[in-house]
Amino acid sequence: MSLSNMSFNPPYAVAVDIGGTFTDISLLDRSSGTVWRAKTPSIPTDPSQAFMTGVNMVLKDAGITAAKLSKVLHGTTVATNMILEGKGARTALVTTQGFRHVLEIGRQDIPRHANLFTWVKPARPVPAERIHEVTERIGTGGKIMRALDEESVVRVAEALRRQKVEAIAVCLLHAYANSMHEVRVVELLRAALPDIAITCSTDVLPVAREFERSLATVLNANVMPGVSTYISRLENRLTEANTASPLLLMQSNGGVAGTQSIRTTPALTALSGPAAGVVGAVDAAEACGIRDIITVDIGGTSADICLTRDGRIELTQQGKVGEWPLSLPMVDMVTIGAGGGSIAALSNGALAVGPHSAGAHPGPAAYGKGGNEATATDAHVVLGNLPHALLGGSMSLDVDASQKVIRDKIACPLGLTVEESAQGILEIMNNNMVGAVRTVSVERGHDPRDFTLVPFGGAGPLHGCSLADLLGVSQVMIPRSPGLLCAAGLLAADMKAEFTRAMPMPGPVDQTTGDTIVADLMARALAWLEGEDVPDHQRDLQARALLRFHGQGGEIAINWGQTPELTETRFRQAHDALYGFVLEAPIELVTIRVEAAGRTDPVAPPALEPTPLPAPLQTQKVHWVGSVTETPIYDRDKLGKGAILAGPAILTQLDTTTLIAPGWTACVHSSGALILTKDVA
Repeated sequence: MSLSNMSFNPPYAVAVDIGGTFTDISLLDRSSGTVWRAKTPSIPTDPSQAFMTGVNMVLKDAGITAAKLSKVLHGTTVATNMILEGKGARTALVTTQGFRHVLEIGRQDIPRHANLFTWVKPARPVPAERIHEVTERIGTGGKIMRALDEESVVRVAEALRRQKVEAIAVCLLHAYANSMHEVRVVELLRAALPDIAITCSTDVLPVAREFERSLATVLNANVMPGVSTYISRLENRLTEANTASPLLLMQSNGGVAGTQSIRTTPALTALSGPAAGVVGAVDAAEACGIRDIITVDIGGTSADICLTRDGRIELTQQGKVGEWPLSLPMVDMVTIGAGGGSIAALSNGALAVGPHSAGAHPGPAAYGKGGNEATATDAHVVLGNLPHALLGGSMSLDVDASQKVIRDKIACPLGLTVEESAQGILEIMNNNMVGAVRTVSVERGHDPRDFTLVPFGGAGPLHGCSLADLLGVSQVMIPRSPGLLCAAGLLAADMKAEFTRAMPMPGPVDQTTGDTIVADLMARALAWLEGEDVPDHQRDLQARALLRFHGQGGEIAINWGQTPELTETRFRQAHDALYGFVLEAPIELVTIRVEAAGRTDPVAPPALEPTPLPAPLQTQKVHWVGSVTETPIYDRDKLGKGAILAGPAILTQLDTTTLIAPGWTACVHSSGALILTKDVA
């Protein structure tokens, strides 16, 4: 549904983020800034069930009906999970004669941390027998070298029917330079196979590089039926609840889009949830006057790390989903297998933590659902870092079960105490995350000590002080609802779309040609904004140029300038900042992209009032490194503006637990965020 018949910023908006362990929900009243929040266990077999359960929970708390919702936003891992687990549709690839082995050949590199001598190339997402060729040829400059033989397309359609494929990806050679043949092939296939999901590269990734373009198109086709079915199920549930509001889904680029766009290009949602978290973190930091941050989103399975400067979220087209490069615009972040459910196990006598996770079922042993592996959450329970009940007291933790799995699986085999083993588990996990933080900071020329660390997610605030100590960071900011920040990010996200055109031949910056392309893409972007009824004052259009030095294999995106000299100067500056040098080589313009956004008006939450520091709810013993301290536990929701807490202390709330380590002091900002600072020795 378009937003054309309603306010772009409706009064009631609900956001639902489905994670591997929990589903997070936030309901916002834009007129007052009031937010209602809920958290419910995810249901992997039917995510839409947890979706509606959570929505009904916040609607009940707010005392309104679903009919009053004017905007429903959603962050989903459906496409991601299908790619990672290989559970997508039975997919085929149609390509140009002579190029059926592009996917198999791939690239000549291996994963960064893989063993050169033992690494085995993963199986391709489409086997060779389901790759078919059609007779045609487009040259690099877009010139037709061999006309399309439509009879060859008819023969391919018959072969695909016999193979009973469920989705088809069409990726012809140099279609980015001239899409005529690719469009016609899609028309013929849809006529012959009307019930099959079909996608083409010019709709997914109209740029050079055959392997990346083919892979992106294949992965998009692979998840189309599943995502479309999931969206339909959600829309049906919303209709049954008497909700007529549009469903908007988070994309990997940090913006939301309507269901029609997502049905066409579902691969755009591959990093949906993590992208929403970064948007929420930037929004929370802005409210505190903080512009340079490093975000660490720690959930049940993984940790997603991102660096932003001056409040700007950088995008990359060199991202990956699992083992596959996915060259669609996505928030530039690093993901590792480190979460509350990360399993600690011995391998050849050495302790390792992650990447395998206990997930939502059975989960950590502490959850009492039959988990029998030692996890990071169990380590926190053993050390006393967590209160004995979570989710506002509705979920009790089994301390004895946590002690047993760590004693049996780790402590006894290593000859350590249970507490020493638990501390070792967390130290390994923290150091794994520090390595990822250095990847997005030190390896890119940034000193992490110049940034504020923003840990969030269900487990993030438990690790904030420890990570900051390892990195030498002196300030940590913990948002008001860190465990629900991805849902909050959905509420703050802009609508976004990208319109791209690759140059027929990379070459020097040609201002006249470039301006013509920019004008055409701007017109398409404006039509999209009009269709979504985005008011003029909330529209934002940005022309970007992707350039490289001659001979390089990758591009850098910079703002398109009014002169070739300005564009090239910006490129050299960006290259020097990113890599520390510039080359004495010609600069080539490869692609032009226009980024369109419908800006969402920020909504400030009601400011906290100063209140006296409440008495602790209770105290419990916490095993810190080198000491055991009786530590107070506070209800974070009862802390007012300006409240100061010196560590050690534990703050409990619905969505997470915050650990204030000895040597750290926390102050409550008027926005509700916690600002933690390292005590000066």
